[in-house]
Amino acid sequence: MKNIIITILLAMLIGIASAQVDTKFTTSNFPGRTNEVNAAKANIKSGDGFYTAGDYANALKYYMPAQKFNPNNSDLNFKIGYCHFNSAQKSQCMEYFERAYKLNKTIDKKILFYLGCGYHWNYHFEEAKKCYSDYLKITKDPKEATKIRRLIQQCDNGIEIMKDTVDVEIINLGQNINTEYREYAPFVTSDGSKLYFTSRRKGGTGNTILEDGMYCEDIYESTHNSSGWTKARNIGAPLNTGLNDAIVGLSPDGQTMYVYMDANGGDIYVSTLRGSKWQKPKSISEKINKGSHETETCLSSDNKTLYFVSNANSSSLSNHDIFYSTLDRYGKWSAPISIGKAINTEYDERCVFIHPDGRTLYFCSDGHNTMGGYDIFKSVKDEYGHWSEPENLGYPINTPLDDLFFSITASGRNAYYTSVHPDSYGLWDIYELRFPTKDTKQNAPKVLVTLVKGTITDADKNLPLEANIEITDNSKNEVISTFKSNSASGAYIVNLPSGKNYGLSVNKDGYLFHSENFNLADTADFQELVIDVQLKKIQVGTTIILKNIFFDYNKSSLQPESYAELDRVVEILKKQPNLKIEISGHTDNQGSLKYNTELSESRAKTVVDYLIGKGIAESRLSYKGYAYEKPIATNDTEEGRSANRRVEFKILETK
Repeated sequence: MKNIIITILLAMLIGIASAQVDTKFTTSNFPGRTNEVNAAKANIKSGDGFYTAGDYANALKYYMPAQKFNPNNSDLNFKIGYCHFNSAQKSQCMEYFERAYKLNKTIDKKILFYLGCGYHWNYHFEEAKKCYSDYLKITKDPKEATKIRRLIQQCDNGIEIMKDTVDVEIINLGQNINTEYREYAPFVTSDGSKLYFTSRRKGGTGNTILEDGMYCEDIYESTHNSSGWTKARNIGAPLNTGLNDAIVGLSPDGQTMYVYMDANGGDIYVSTLRGSKWQKPKSISEKINKGSHETETCLSSDNKTLYFVSNANSSSLSNHDIFYSTLDRYGKWSAPISIGKAINTEYDERCVFIHPDGRTLYFCSDGHNTMGGYDIFKSVKDEYGHWSEPENLGYPINTPLDDLFFSITASGRNAYYTSVHPDSYGLWDIYELRFPTKDTKQNAPKVLVTLVKGTITDADKNLPLEANIEITDNSKNEVISTFKSNSASGAYIVNLPSGKNYGLSVNKDGYLFHSENFNLADTADFQELVIDVQLKKIQVGTTIILKNIFFDYNKSSLQPESYAELDRVVEILKKQPNLKIEISGHTDNQGSLKYNTELSESRAKTVVDYLIGKGIAESRLSYKGYAYEKPIATNDTEEGRSANRRVEFKILETK
C-alpha cells in the first residue's frame, strides 16, 4: 500500500511540473541555470529591437532560442506567433498563439482574432469560426466587425470546398527557379517551353535593398528541356533597370512582354522580342495608363483584346477590378471597359489570365467564395460574350492564404502559380500544377484550341526567317490576327480556338507564300501540331500548294472560303508584274482518268477565271488538269487522297 501511495504522489508531482504555467524568465523559475536565463533574456532584448522595427524575420532568430529554453512564456509565444503572422509562412503562427492563449487568455486584446487566423490558415475552420465569433462579441469597431463576418464566411466556404479535392499534382519548381527570396508572377508561353517570372533575390540588376528589407524586383527567364527548367537567368537590360521591374503579362507566343513600372501611380509598359533581344519598354496606351494603378495584364490569342487590372475610379467596384480594351483597325487600344459584375466584386480582383482558347478566363480574387486571402477562379465566356459564374479552382490549388498569378499552357495540362506551401524555399515560391490527362472523377472538359508551332526558314539556305503570319477566317474572308516569327530562330507559335475554318498564311517579300488549312469543329479537342515551313524564293520552277482552295463536291465551282487564298495570289501577281504562272488541278484516283482529268482542268480554269476577274492579264496565266497522275501521298487512305486533291501554283517566267 505504501508503495502505491508513493507512486501516485510521484505521478501527481510530474503532472504538476509538466502542466503549462505562464513562466517568466527568472532565476527563481530556473534554479542553477542563471547563465542560460541571462542568455535567453539577452536574446529577447535583441529580438525586441527587430520586433519593434517590424523586422519579424530577424526577431525570430533571437526569439526562438529563448523559446526553446522556456516554451511556457505567454509574452514570448505571442511575439513569435505575431512574427509568423506577418511572414509568408503564416500558418506557423497557430501553435504559438494557441500556447500563448492557454498560458494567458488576456495576453492581447486581439488574441482571439489572431488565434482564429491561425486556425483558419491551418484548415481548422470550425475552431476558427469559434474564435472569430467570440472576438466579434467584444470588438467595438464596425469595420473590424465587417471584416470578421467576412472571415467567418470564408471559413464556411472552406468547409464546403474541402468536401472535394482536385486531382492535381503540385510541384515546387526547385532551386533552379526558387530561392529564399520572393519569386512570383510566372508567365509561360502557350506551348510551355519558356518561363518568365519576377524575383526579389540578391544579385539583381539594381541589387538595392528597399524600405521593406528586400531587394528590387527583376525579371528572370528559364527554358524547359528534357531535364526540366534550366537555371533561371536575369533577363538584363533594357527590361531590368536599377529600380523595380516586374513582368505582369506575356503574349501566348512569348514575343510580347508586359512590364510594370512605377510611373504615374503604376503603369503597364510593353516590350517586343526582336531576335534574342527585348526592346526598350514603351507605355502601352494613354487610354489605359491614365493616372490610376494599372497592374497585371494578358493578351488574347488573336492579339486583339487586352485584359488588365486597374483601380480606375470611374467605374471600378473596388480597389482593383478587371478591365479590357480592344485593338482598332489603326492599331490603337480602345478606352477601358469593365469586364462586368459577373467577375468584379466589392473586393479585389487581380492577376488576370486568358487561356489561348479565347474564352476561359482565370483570375485571383478575395471576393466570391474564397476560402481565405486570394483564391484562383475560372470563368468561361459564352457565344454571346457573357461570362459564367466564377468557379473556385478548389483545394489543394487554393489555400486559406494568398494564391496568385495563374498561368496555364494551351493544353490545359500544366499551369504555374505563386503560393506558399510547407516545402517553400522562402517567402513566395513558384509551383507547377500538373493535371491528369484523364479526369478520374468526371469527364474532363475539352480544351478547345489547336496549337500550331514550328520554324520558318529559307528553303535554299535553311536559314531562319522573320516572316509575317496571317490567320484568316475563311468563312468571312477576314484576317483575324497577324504574327511574326522570331528573326533569330524563325520560331512561331499560333493558337487557333475551335469553331472556325482557318487559313494560315506565311509570307515574306521575295518569297512565295506558304499556306495551311485548319477546319476546326467547335468541339475539336486540343491538339499540338508542329509545322516547319520552308519559304521558296520567287524563281522559275517554284511550286506551292494552295491549301485553302475549296470546291463544291465533284464540281468546279469555288466555295467562298477560297477567296482569301486566291486574293493572296492576286497580291503576288500585282507586286511581280513580269510573273507568269501555271495553275494546276489534281485529284485522287477515285473514278476514271477521263473524268478526273476534266474535273481537275475545270477547277484549274475556275481559279484562273477568278484571277482574271481581279485584274490579272490572261496572258500571264495558264492552267492544266493532271487528274491523279502526280500524287504527293498515297491514295490508299482518305488522308492521302485528301492531300492529293489540290490546286498548285507554279512559276513559269519571272521576266
